[in-house]
Amino acid sequence: MTTTAEPVIGQLEEVWVSIADACSGLGPEDWERPTECPGWTVRDLLSHLIGIERSLMGDAAPVLAGPVPGHVRNPIGEMNEAWVAARRDRPGDDVVAEFTAVTARRLDELRALGPEDWEQVGWSPVGDVPYREFMVVRVFDSWVHEQDARRALGRPGGRGGAGERITVERVVSAMGYVVGKKVAPPEGASIVWEVTGPVPTSVALTVSGGRARPAGRAPDHPTARFDLDDETFWRLGCGRVRADEVLSSGEVRVTGDADLGRRVLDAMAFMV
Repeated sequence: MTTTAEPVIGQLEEVWVSIADACSGLGPEDWERPTECPGWTVRDLLSHLIGIERSLMGDAAPVLAGPVPGHVRNPIGEMNEAWVAARRDRPGDDVVAEFTAVTARRLDELRALGPEDWEQVGWSPVGDVPYREFMVVRVFDSWVHEQDARRALGRPGGRGGAGERITVERVVSAMGYVVGKKVAPPEGASIVWEVTGPVPTSVALTVSGGRARPAGRAPDHPTARFDLDDETFWRLGCGRVRADEVLSSGEVRVTGDADLGRRVLDAMAFMV
């Protein structure tokens, strides 16, 4: 692993190495396994990650031939789909070899950046932020797709490291928006998540002035409380699983106002 003044480089390397390991030694049928990303197979996930990193290195996206698939909802999705479609006829081993080569080039490029480059504010999927923050988003996206692939393949792993910590933090940071804007409970309502697992956390929000604000300390008797593990937490936030699925399976225990609890779980997916 690299040593650098920018921790995000090592975090990206950690996740990308784990992705390549998860996709090593697969048979032809494994590459065709569907994932929880609509319309995408395991091969397609790697093709997407290749496309993002190549785009960031200045490579032009291929042209998407034929009609735009129904799961593509915006221009960014159309660009992503073009990189994916261009590799659908390639052997999976070739795709993972390209992924390894592209990410190695990308790490070399990142190591060559100076301090001013990391502070440069520019576009990212989460708005205009310093380049460093954009690369943290790349850790998040890469790790979630690693887990998509591992679930499809039945190859668990890659847990408890930088990718999972960053992902849980991202979901936590979105819960104020989920509660305050998407659900909009009455004034004074309190919502608590008690999350266990490799990256445990506790989230407590109270509605005040029409906004969901950090409560500081979890109330003893919140309006609604969720007990769940961190995998279920981030899968809900990333839209990988529905509220009815985790409730029926017992992966989430809801106490307090059941109706409000269900509304919050239904609204937790914040990614588009």
